[in-house]
Amino acid sequence: MPRSTPAQIMNIPNILTMLRIAAIPLLCVLLMSPDRDNGFWAAALFAAASVTDWLDGYLARRMGIVTVFGKFLDPIADKLIVMSALIMILPFDRVPAWMVLVILGREIIITGLRGIASTEGIVISASNLGKFKTIFQLVAIIGLLLHYDYRWFFSIDHPLLVVNMHNVGMFYLWIATVITIWSGVDYLNKFAKVIAK
Repeated sequence: MPRSTPAQIMNIPNILTMLRIAAIPLLCVLLMSPDRDNGFWAAALFAAASVTDWLDGYLARRMGIVTVFGKFLDPIADKLIVMSALIMILPFDRVPAWMVLVILGREIIITGLRGIASTEGIVISASNLGKFKTIFQLVAIIGLLLHYDYRWFFSIDHPLLVVNMHNVGMFYLWIATVITIWSGVDYLNKFAKVIAK
């Protein structure tokens, strides 16, 4: 297999992925004291990073510059920023520790199994469950980072609606946790069937 050159590696999709990783230290600094202002900027930074997650994959396919480096780094970047946000808000009781353990444990196990499968030349197709898991996790984390009550102009009849963003975040995190377990079991089942052949 030909090696990727530095010029091939430093393309726009991979740069976006690396920027997502570079945003993690700033996110962690903001969440060291997650008051209303810091939480808002942390949520904005996390949302922007989430957009680059979609954008780098879209650009890589559109421009025909999918690289081995990009395929390796992109999922790592996703997991790092999700886990960084969840771990940083743990000391402030914004998320149950067991949920973080379930999400982190699932990612470690599946990443390990993918590594084993790739060394054996086995390809296990990803299901839509993984995509749904990611979407719900991202929405949940944005809500948990915002945390406080926010007033929204909702409609003419109800011009002001107060929404507790922590409750919104927890609602989606429960869904994300269920899908996390479901998708993990689904992948383990597929892995076991492929290995058994």
